[in-house]
Amino acid sequence: MRRRTPLTDAALRQIYADTIDPLYGYVSRRCGGDRQLAEDVTQETWLRAVRDWRAAGAPASPIAWLTTVARNLVLNHARRHVPLAHDDLTPGQVLAAVEASDVTESAAIATLVTRALARVPEREARLLELFHFERQRVAQIAG
Repeated sequence: MRRRTPLTDAALRQIYADTIDPLYGYVSRRCGGDRQLAEDVTQETWLRAVRDWRAAGAPASPIAWLTTVARNLVLNHARRHVPLAHDDLTPGQVLAAVEASDVTESAAIATLVTRALARVPEREARLLELFHFERQRVAQIAG
């Protein structure tokens, strides 16, 4: 394994500038429209990065490291979260409840998918993320 070298503040600022927008986009798609949660997860992810990278240096792919940490933080939040009343409903019933409320359909779907991801094996969860959050086609995912 290649040994990482500690980063300077200037190098950290550059990585931050290069990754903050894609990281926040990644996180916000997984937070079901909860802007506060998305901001908290993004901030916590970067706090962990600064602590680790100042001592050990940045990994070869900083955005991969950041998204992995962020994904785990979102899933941990979903595991701790008290289920909403519609968690036991069928997809059709969920959509009917969404239409009757002021919650957007995409936010409700993102919330449900995020909660479901916390309950399935990691490999299957990643496939669902690619389809629902990254909007990849089945052929892309299969590749």
